[in-house]
Parts: sequence; structure tokens; C-alpha cells
Amino acid sequence: MTAQKPTIVLVHGAFAESASWNGVIARLQGHGVTAVAVANPLRSVAGDAAYVRDVIASVGGPVILVGHSYGGLVITEAAADNDAVVGLVYVCAFVPDTGQSAFELSTSAPGSTLGDALAAYPLAGGGNEFAIRPDAFHHQFAADVDEAETALMAATQRPVTEAALSEGLPTPRPAWKSIPSWHVFGDQDLNIPVAVHRAGAERAASRGIHEIAGASHAISVSQPDAVAAVIAEAGKAYVAGVEANAA
Repeated sequence: MTAQKPTIVLVHGAFAESASWNGVIARLQGHGVTAVAVANPLRSVAGDAAYVRDVIASVGGPVILVGHSYGGLVITEAAADNDAVVGLVYVCAFVPDTGQSAFELSTSAPGSTLGDALAAYPLAGGGNEFAIRPDAFHHQFAADVDEAETALMAATQRPVTEAALSEGLPTPRPAWKSIPSWHVFGDQDLNIPVAVHRAGAERAASRGIHEIAGASHAISVSQPDAVAAVIAEAGKAYVAGVEANAA
């Protein structure tokens, strides 16, 4: 029996957008792997996760769920008690436990300089949303990406609400407790300290920890080969497990 290849569902985080996965998708498609990049609303953890669950349901088969940055909270919530999700990949992403927020995790170890790079904008319905100032974007978010490309990334970034960053993970059963996970991150991430990434991967009993020397927070853009390789590792592990159980 040959197992069905899982579809890769990619969830971007704050200050990015779905095209930030383009390089990764190109590499996956080159190996015959189907991938879908979600346009993450970045409004609330619960609401964003509900939308991602709808995308997962539309796939109609096994899914490897991949999250970047704040997207780590979203995939952890969206995959909770979701039988379609067979693997998780955290890409410079938060690995939250119940009740933990992006704000809490980002300050759980020293090293983030994100706060000084943000601009806040009021929302008509109340509260604020945040974006990274264009003059700070290259250094803060994507120091290992060409400056011309980061200028485009800064102009197309999707702001995130303060409410989303302060909302604790709702589910009482985070998905990484029951679904195998893989983790890839850079040691020069200025948004989320590398110590936070290491602790999250250890807590989740990661099947594979890949720390990329010199990589920024925008690792899906600067290191698409490395990110695609980790996603492929997760997909191969699922297929191997299904085939072994069927033998």
C-alpha cells in the first residue's frame, strides 16, 4: 500500500503575507507535493484558527500544518482534536501551551527588539493593530534578505491586532501534545529570541530540530531550501508510518 501524500497547508504570521511562502512552495511543487498558503486574517487566535480549520476541511485528506511566527499559535489551535492534521512544522514560530500568548512567549527570554520597531494604528472597532515601520523592517524582520525585496515585503506586510498578540491559546489540549512536530528557526531571529524557539521545540518533544546559523525571522524567504526540507521530513515520516502500519 502506498500512502496518500499529505497536502501542506502554510500559515504565515504577523507582518508577513501568504506570498512569503513562495520560495518554499516552489520547492515543494518541484517534488510533486501539493501546498496551499493561507491568507491568515491576523485578527484573533480563535478566529484565525477557525478560518484555518475551514481550509483544512476543504483539502479533504491528510494535512501537514506549517506555521510561521504568530502562526504557531494559530496552527496549534487549528490542529487541536483535528484528525486531518498528521504533522506540525513550526517555522520561527511560537509553540504555546494553553493560555499562553504571543506577547507572553516573546518576552519569556531576552533578545526581542520587535517592540521598538512597531507602529500602532487605531482600529475603527476599538483597539489597535501593529505593523513594522518600513525604515526598521529590513534589520528587524529580514536582515538576511536583499534590501530591495524587503522593501516589497514591508509594503505588503499584513498588520496584526493587539488583541491577537495578547490572546492566550484557547484549547485545553495544544496540538503538539498529540501530533508529531518538527521545528526550524534561525539563531539571528530578532522577533522571537532563539532561546524561546529552543524551549518550544524541547517542550513539544520535536521529531527534528533545525537551527539555521545566521538566519533571520524571515527564514521562509531567506532559507526556502532548509524550510522545504523540514516540511518534506515531516511528510515522509507520515507516509512511512502509514505504510509500516499497513504492512
